[in-house]
Amino acid sequence: MGKFINEFKSFAVKGNAVDMAVGVIIGGAFGKIVTSIVNDVIMPPIGWIIGGVNFTDLKFELPSVSLGLEKTSAATINYGNFIQTLIDFVIIAFCVFLLVKGINKLASIKKKETENKPPQPPQPSAEEVLLKEIRDLLKEQKQ
Repeated sequence: MGKFINEFKSFAVKGNAVDMAVGVIIGGAFGKIVTSIVNDVIMPPIGWIIGGVNFTDLKFELPSVSLGLEKTSAATINYGNFIQTLIDFVIIAFCVFLLVKGINKLASIKKKETENKPPQPPQPSAEEVLLKEIRDLLKEQKQ
């Protein structure tokens, strides 16, 4: 059990898992903002333009069914909510597209900057430095 907990801890504190969690939380909050913009800002003027229609009220009512002594209430197909959700999705997808496009542009700028810099020669290891010092000491002793 202790090994399992340690593995979970190492997974949970990795940068990728934490970054993903932050992204999901911010994405959820962003989705609520976009939903509010669509419901409260975009859809009312569209409804007003097309004759005062409230999209959430748009539905198709199916006939009610009589089951002997009981009569069931009519079921509805709420296509107005679907239209509103579809508009939410399109706006969120467009915003994510712009965000990814911006991030890719920044990444390509950074990549160009690193490509323009000449590569630095690799630094000698500690063993190489020590061997050079020994070589230099031996040369001094011979002279």
